[in-house]
Amino acid sequence: MKTVYSTFALICFAAAVAAQSPASVLKKAEKAMGGSKQIIASRGWSRTGSIVNPSTGVKGKFASQTAQPNRFHTVYDLDGIEFESGFNGKSGWQRDSKNGLQTLTGDASLLMQAEAAYRNAWWLNYKKEKSKIASGGVSSVDGKPANMVKLNTAKGVEFKLFFDQTTNLLVREEILSDDVSRSYSYKDFRAVSGVKMPFAVAIEKEGQTLAVELNEIRPDANIAAAVFDFPKISGEPLPDIAKLLTELQSNEDEVEKLLDQYSFTQRSTKREIGKDGVLRETESETYQLSFYKGNRIRRLIERNGKPLSAGDQEDADKDAAKQVEEIEKDIAKKEKRAQSDSGPPSENSRRISIAEVLKASKLVNPRRERFRGREVIVFDFEPDPTFDYKNARSMLKFFGKTAGVMWIDEKDKQVARLEAYLFDSYKVGGGVLAKLKKGASFTLEQERLNDEIWLPSLADVNLSLRVLLVKGIDVNQEIRSYDYRKFATEVKDAKVIEPKSN
Repeated sequence: MKTVYSTFALICFAAAVAAQSPASVLKKAEKAMGGSKQIIASRGWSRTGSIVNPSTGVKGKFASQTAQPNRFHTVYDLDGIEFESGFNGKSGWQRDSKNGLQTLTGDASLLMQAEAAYRNAWWLNYKKEKSKIASGGVSSVDGKPANMVKLNTAKGVEFKLFFDQTTNLLVREEILSDDVSRSYSYKDFRAVSGVKMPFAVAIEKEGQTLAVELNEIRPDANIAAAVFDFPKISGEPLPDIAKLLTELQSNEDEVEKLLDQYSFTQRSTKREIGKDGVLRETESETYQLSFYKGNRIRRLIERNGKPLSAGDQEDADKDAAKQVEEIEKDIAKKEKRAQSDSGPPSENSRRISIAEVLKASKLVNPRRERFRGREVIVFDFEPDPTFDYKNARSMLKFFGKTAGVMWIDEKDKQVARLEAYLFDSYKVGGGVLAKLKKGASFTLEQERLNDEIWLPSLADVNLSLRVLLVKGIDVNQEIRSYDYRKFATEVKDAKVIEPKSN
């Protein structure tokens, strides 16, 4: 009898759950989020974080903004390609740095328009917008029961909304407009200005899954309208690339002076591809970098994401102090040499610039694009067969064997991004000392800080090297630089003395 009553109670409970009206489900969700008034209190929201393609491990930056009533903008970058889309209240558009810019039409336009309105008010305005809601029954999301509500717009775009039965929070969305669809799954809910927001988002679109980890969500009522506008393609003619490179070279001394005012943290990570084809991190080292009299000081502070032991840190500090001593000795030697020799510096001691490096290259396909919200000049480069390699400096000989693409901020006269690969094998010491194999790739990406300077944010190196004709070395390394701080830096006894930040 007890079993019968239990079974009957379970059936009644299941019936009660299934009987929940879609309006009731939505009301509970509003309350769980913080209340409808709180949800729409801000006129806009900004979200920033990182994005990763789980299938490749490629990472990039992510940002999204909304502004009532129906403006929406998203931008992220993966593997050197920047993706951007938006709705400005009138039309939707999308752009990527590979295929260019286009205005959305058809189903894609309908979906973008519907999503823009939804992102600003969720389902709160469905009656005003003549949308219809219906129950989708009970479903499962990540193995947990969820109530599903179907919301269909007047223009035929369907939203399937899944709400966790325990928390009543929205944990998944599926958006469909005929042949165009995408879905979002949500986790890691945190309160932001009284509203519970998800900080982990899985995006599924065009047969691809992307994972977003947000580090900041904030109400933002003052987002400029230009953020959502259709990007303007400049009608200006392309600049003379040779002249632009000359200006870039002239600007490098000023950039070096600015760089001396910054300290930062740098994490170098080694990676290996396993037998299963998955790329995994194997070890890492984290350094604190600063400058002393124009020279860089590297101080080791972590291994494999963990602080050094007291003994290892003491050794690292001694090494930093030794670097200072070497710098002082080198400065003294240069001063002595300058007093005894008034002639120009030797060719080998002079710093080589980007402009000089490209003298060994042929520049092709110049074009205008947007990168990190800035207007940039982009061009491809490849080995110049007419270049005099025989009498060139070794650095020029190396870069004369590379091909790739470069992004230059035309206004700042600084490099924003560089991708290169070795077009042909490069021999060191005639091949006796080492040989760098053809196909080695290098990527350098920079980030604009304080409206004055582009500083390294990511370097990705993948190469194979044969040393002394015998030993083969594979290098797969990622170097991330972050936490830039601007101040005048001095190093004494391996300790960084940091005056007040500017």
